[in-house]
Amino acid sequence: ADVRSAPVSRFSPQFNKAALAASLTARGIAYEFFGKELGGRPDRPGMYTQGRADYEKMAASPDFRAGLAELTEAAERHRLAVMCSEADPLDCHQCLLVGRALATAGLEVGHILPCGEIITHAQAEERLLALEGFAEPDLLLPRAERLAEAYRARNPKAAYQR
Repeated sequence: ADVRSAPVSRFSPQFNKAALAASLTARGIAYEFFGKELGGRPDRPGMYTQGRADYEKMAASPDFRAGLAELTEAAERHRLAVMCSEADPLDCHQCLLVGRALATAGLEVGHILPCGEIITHAQAEERLLALEGFAEPDLLLPRAERLAEAYRARNPKAAYQR
């Protein structure tokens, strides 16, 4: 499942939409494009805050919810890999937007690191809490709220800017 808004790469043309789809199909692997619904560069101006893609607005949009429902249905029928193009999951909307929504829906989400290691979404969230300064327990701010704040803090650092 390709969630790139613009499924092209000038550095790795084998990952351009048509080439990737053909290569996967030749190996018996289905390719589905979800970039319109789940991509990190939305078309609608209302999905941006101060020129940056706003993941909270995007997650609440009908298009995102419909794409997520379709992706979730596919995950129930098949082993699914959701692909984007960033090396670090915390720099990618696939983790911060799509992965978060899938994990919240109860699906098992793993992130493949450049070294080949797979970390769980929960491990990515622990790293997110630490990176954004919300790792320490707080009597006034429960973990769920600290995590929401950490996602908000990371959004402008990772999101597409117009």
